[in-house]
Amino acid sequence: MQFKFLTILAATAVATPVLADDHASGDAEAGEKTFRQCKACHMIADDDGNNIVRGGRVGPNLYGVVGRAAGSVEDFRYSGLLETAGEQGLEWDEESFVGYVQDPTGWLQDYTGEDGRGKMSYQVRKEEDAVNVWAYLASVGPDEAM
Repeated sequence: MQFKFLTILAATAVATPVLADDHASGDAEAGEKTFRQCKACHMIADDDGNNIVRGGRVGPNLYGVVGRAAGSVEDFRYSGLLETAGEQGLEWDEESFVGYVQDPTGWLQDYTGEDGRGKMSYQVRKEEDAVNVWAYLASVGPDEAM
């Protein structure tokens, strides 16, 4: 009986990271470190207003960004380009997030097919860092995101 329990426990421990990979392929711990640069403009606060990461309010709250429609945080004023992307059906997933944070305006122009400027001026230089930030955001989001 004890052996069976240990086998199930070991299998669960091995499977858990695989399940988390549904939304994120990066390293959440490394992403948390990289996110320190992002918190100058962005906070992460849950739906009850509890701060996960205190940060700026220049950018939208990133809690629950996994699967969220672009431009949909209530009471945040987005650029016209990002609003257009949301109207065109953009929902944040790892691929779109990574492309966006590496070149926000250029990525939005490519996505929407329109000219204009996004509001986010910061660019994550390394793709690996962007993937890791996404993994971190997925790890601190609502349970249904994981």
